[in-house]
This record gives sequence, structure tokens and C-alpha cells, in this order.
Amino acid sequence: MSKPILHDPLRDSSGASDARPAEASAGPRCPAGQEMARVLKTQPLRMAADPSSGAIAYWKHDALHDVVRPMVDHVVMSYPAGSQRPERRTGRVASIGTARSGVVTIIPAGSSSRWDIHQSVHVVQLYLPHATLARVAGEADTAAPGDLLERTGHPDPITSRLLLSAADALEGSAALDALFRQQLTDLLATRLLSAHAGVPATVQATVGGLAPTALRRAIERLRSDSDADVSLAALAAEAGLSRFHFCRAFKESTGLSPHAWLRQHRLEQAMNMLRDTGASVVSIAAALGYSSQTAFAAAFRKLTGETPSDWRRRLR
Repeated sequence: MSKPILHDPLRDSSGASDARPAEASAGPRCPAGQEMARVLKTQPLRMAADPSSGAIAYWKHDALHDVVRPMVDHVVMSYPAGSQRPERRTGRVASIGTARSGVVTIIPAGSSSRWDIHQSVHVVQLYLPHATLARVAGEADTAAPGDLLERTGHPDPITSRLLLSAADALEGSAALDALFRQQLTDLLATRLLSAHAGVPATVQATVGGLAPTALRRAIERLRSDSDADVSLAALAAEAGLSRFHFCRAFKESTGLSPHAWLRQHRLEQAMNMLRDTGASVVSIAAALGYSSQTAFAAAFRKLTGETPSDWRRRLR
């Protein structure tokens, strides 16, 4: 994957480096989460990982002056708040970007660079295995991905918004959260292939929805109250499709992504239990798979504007 770095002039905050990753140093590459913990000298505020996709971490760290060593994963970063001017040097190429909402920074797998960040910063990071990028490229019928481009404070509101939503949308339900991360990672990989690879990839549009039998089976699995596997991989396999094509076909058929459909179904279950039973909010949260009453109440309020208790009182 390693290629010689392109020679670009020093850029200001309006132009980030579009260089290829530098020649990686000899020796094993570190897992991204491990290397980031070493460099940032702290632990993430929140982190969620999925073996089939990658990991998403939310950090708040202090000033940084260190070399980031080669990692096994591509690292994609965006910034939820504030403004910062990180300085990055890779070989003889230097860049200064502005870290703020609406921009992304990319450290390709295998690259190494010196970073100087002069103030504390909040950042959301995606650790994307190259195998995931290659899988999505294959499923989307695009050319095999090469190295991602190095980016420092590069304007990309689409990627930034997708990545920041990962830090905001975790709802405390294991099934919902895992399905959301799987969908989001595949969307981000598709975006990276089209906007941040050496040769932009054209994703072929999917025409048509799921066959009626496949749609019925997918909905039955999502509706199941048992411990049925509702991962994106399981749903796609049962339909005989790749994850990429299953998501697009499911949304074509239902108007919702698998995650949004399951979230709406859980909301309807919650409303029925609140209205038709005397079960406590705590027991309803547990029955629907939420980690706590607080997590359930936050998810319910996000969709309805009311807490479960207030909603129940209003109906009675």
C-alpha cells in the first residue's frame, strides 16, 4: 500500500495536503486505537467497535507534539466544536489546516507524520480497516481502492456530518447501536472511495428494492423479540445480497434504512407498552434491550419530544 509521497508546497488553512502516504517505517503497524492512546496520552470519552466494520472513538485531548507511527487502519477525523490549527509534517511535505466542523483529516494506513497541535481539542475518529474499504469497493462495483490521500483540515461537510453523527446517535441499545455503526461505516467507506482515494470511484446505482420474500424475511428478523442476529451482515446474507446492496434495496422498499426501521419499530413497541400495560419505564427499557432507563428515555424523547413518563401521563 505504501507509495512515495507527492511533493506539495506548504499550504495555509484553506488548502490541505492531498499527498499520498509517506513510505512506512519498517516494523509492525499498531492498531489505531492503541497508537492514538499513546500519542494523545489519554483514553477516549466514548468508543464503540465492530469487528466487521471498524471502530469509532470520541476524544478530548490536550496539546500534542509527537510523531504518529504507522497504523494498520485508516484514521478519519472530524471535529464537533471549536477551531484549531494543527500542523502536520510528512517527510518534506508540511501542511497547516483548520480543524473545525465541516472538515476532515485523514491519516492513511501505514503512513507516519509529525503532529503539532497547540491547544486542547475535541475530535471524533473512525478507525477503518483497509479490508472494510476493499469490501465496500467490491460490493459497490467500483475499482479496487488504492491508498487514501492524506488530508489535513480538508473541507468535506458530507463526511464530517456522517462521522459526527456517530458520536451523537448512540442510543444505549446494543442491537440498534451496532446496526447504526455498521451502516454508517459502509456509508463512510463509500464516501472515502469517491472523494478521498487516488482515483475517485463511481458507485453504481442500485435499481429496485428487495424481492417480496426477502423483504418479509428481513422484517421478520428485525421484529423478532428473540436473540436473533440483526446485524447488517446477517440481514444481507439472508437476502442473498452484499451489505451495500441490501441497505440500498431495503431503503428502496421501505423508505427507511434498516437502522431507522428498527428504531421506529422499537418506538412503536414502547408506545404500545406505555399505553396498554402498567409496566414500569425501567422494565420497558429492559424489555426493549436498552442498557438503562436513562438511555431509553433519551432515545424516546429524541423521537417524540417527550419523556416516556410524560407521554404516558398525557394519554391517561
